[in-house]
Amino acid sequence: MEALRYFYLIHFSQANRLYTGTMKAEEAFYIGYITKTKGLKGEVQLYFEYDEPELLDLDVVFAEINGKMVPFFISSYKLQPNNTGNFFFDDVDHIDKAQPLLRKKIYIPLSKVPEREDEDFHYNDLKGYIVSDETQGELGEIIEVNEYPQQFVATISYQNKEVLFPLNEDMILEIDEERQTLLIDLPEGLLDIYLNN
Repeated sequence: MEALRYFYLIHFSQANRLYTGTMKAEEAFYIGYITKTKGLKGEVQLYFEYDEPELLDLDVVFAEINGKMVPFFISSYKLQPNNTGNFFFDDVDHIDKAQPLLRKKIYIPLSKVPEREDEDFHYNDLKGYIVSDETQGELGEIIEVNEYPQQFVATISYQNKEVLFPLNEDMILEIDEERQTLLIDLPEGLLDIYLNN
């Protein structure tokens, strides 16, 4: 508890010194989460759910802690090929100060999100699309898209159950960007697994 209190004192005082104003949830863009600490000097590993982390302007990030967006100023970082990065934050110079960050979601201001060309399309853009299966008909809205090392996975709410399915060329039959609909061909029995669970 004392470590967490010290943690807040450092970062809110730093926010007052270097970051004018607080960031609201609607102004934040989710990029990933802290997976683990590394060594004893406060280094942490961030797993990116944003598909092009090398394009991000990473001078300050925000951690969601107890419903508040707490700023962390980056002193150095190194991106890794497995969609992770190793980070040092200002004033987080010991593992005890890094521990409260474990499993915290990390955000950047919307104003820092890289602009994309109109023709660029990513699986993350499918969030909010209405999904229909070729056999079952309309299933519902995609409520989440998560990136894993081997593939992207979509989550829908179907008959009050969360159903997950991979997003790949074998599964997707048609994407209608104008209507924001997705037509898929689910493997036989996949829905039953979730509904009978």
